Amino acid sequence: MLRLDLKAHQNIAIAYFLLAALLGILLRLFYVTPIAANYKYIIHAHSHTALLGWVYLALTGIIYRLLFPNTKFPKKYLYIFLATNISLLGMLFSFPFQGYAVVSIIFSTLFLFCSYLYTGFILRNTPVEHRHTQYFKLIKAALWYMVFSSIGPWALGAIMSTLGKASIWYKLSIYFYLHFQYNAWFLLAILGIVFYLFQKLRLTFQPREFKRFFYLLNSGVILSFFLSTYWTNPPIVFYLLGGLGVILLLFAFYQLFAFILRNKNQLKAGLSPFNYQILKIVGILLVGKIFIQSLTAIPYFADLAFENLDFVIGYLHWVFLGFVSLALFGFLNWLKLIKLPKKAFYLYLSGFLISEALIFYKGLVLWLGLPFFSRYFLILVLVSALIPIAVGWILGLNLRKND
Repeated sequence: MLRLDLKAHQNIAIAYFLLAALLGILLRLFYVTPIAANYKYIIHAHSHTALLGWVYLALTGIIYRLLFPNTKFPKKYLYIFLATNISLLGMLFSFPFQGYAVVSIIFSTLFLFCSYLYTGFILRNTPVEHRHTQYFKLIKAALWYMVFSSIGPWALGAIMSTLGKASIWYKLSIYFYLHFQYNAWFLLAILGIVFYLFQKLRLTFQPREFKRFFYLLNSGVILSFFLSTYWTNPPIVFYLLGGLGVILLLFAFYQLFAFILRNKNQLKAGLSPFNYQILKIVGILLVGKIFIQSLTAIPYFADLAFENLDFVIGYLHWVFLGFVSLALFGFLNWLKLIKLPKKAFYLYLSGFLISEALIFYKGLVLWLGLPFFSRYFLILVLVSALIPIAVGWILGLNLRKND
C-alpha cells in the first residue's frame, strides 16, 4: 500500500517545482549557448510541470488539509494521487522528446481525468461543518473553474485535426485554458485559503458583504476572459464585456482589500512576523496582477501584449512565480506542512524580482526602442538560477527534517 502524509505530499509538489525551475534555466540557456534539444518541446515540459506538478499538487494538498485535518488519506485519495503522479511523470519524460504527440497526449488526458476524480472526491466527502462556510464556497468554485478550464485542452485536439494550428480557435483554446487556470482556479483557491485564515483568526466577513464580493468576483472572472479575445479584433460587444469584467473585479478586490486593511492589526497579531510579511508581499503582488490585467482592457495595451511576448511572459511569471508560488509557500509554512527558511525565501524573492525586472526591461526595449545591454541573456540565466537554488534549499531542508 502506498504510504503518504501531507508533508510528503507537499515535498513531492516542491520537487516538481524544482524540476520546472531547472527546465526554465535550460530554456534561457538556449539564448546563451547551443542546446541539443527542441525549444518548444522543453517549453511544454516546463509549463506542464510547473502548473500541474507544483501548483496543482500544492493547492490540492492544502485544500485536503483544510477540509480533512484530522484524517489520514483514504485509499481512494491515494489512488488518485498515484495516478496523478504517473500522469505528471509521463508528461515530464515525453514532452521534451516529442512535444504534443501520442504519448504526451495520453498522459495529459490521464491528468484531466485525475483532476475530475479529485474534484468529485472533495465535493462528495467534505464534512458538513465546512459546506456552508465562505472559504468552502470559494474553494468549490475554484474546483469547478479547474474542470471548466479543461474545455480548452479537449477542444485543441478537434481544432488541430480540422482547422489546424493557424486557426484563431487554436490560440483561443489555449487562452481559455490559461485564463481559467490563472485567473479562476488558482485565484479562487488561494482566496478560499485566505478566507479560511480569516475564520481561524475570527475575522468576520459579513454574509451580505461576502455575497456581494463572491458575485462580483465570479462575474468579473468570467467576463474578463473576453480580454483574451481582443487580438482577434472581435465585435465591439466583446470589448465591452471584457471591460465590464475588469470593473467588476476592481470592485470585488476593493472590497477585499478594504476588509484586510480594517483588520490588519488583528491579522498581524494572529500571524508570526514572517508569515505576516509573506502575506503583505503576496497582497502587493496581487495588486500588481490586477493592475496589469486591467491595463489589457485598453485595446492599445491588449495589442501591445499580443505583439510583445516579453510582456506576456513577464505577466505569467508575475502571477505564477510571484503571487501564486509565494502564497503557497506562505500557506504551507503557516499550516506547518513545510519549514520555510527565511534566507531561502528571500533568495527566491530576489531571483523572482530581478528576473522580472529584466524580462519587463526587454519588453520596454522592444516597445520604446531603448538601448539593450550586452550579456543580457547570460545575466538573466545567472539571476534566474537563484530560484531553483532557493527551491532546492527548501526541498532539501524538508526532506532531511522528515527523515
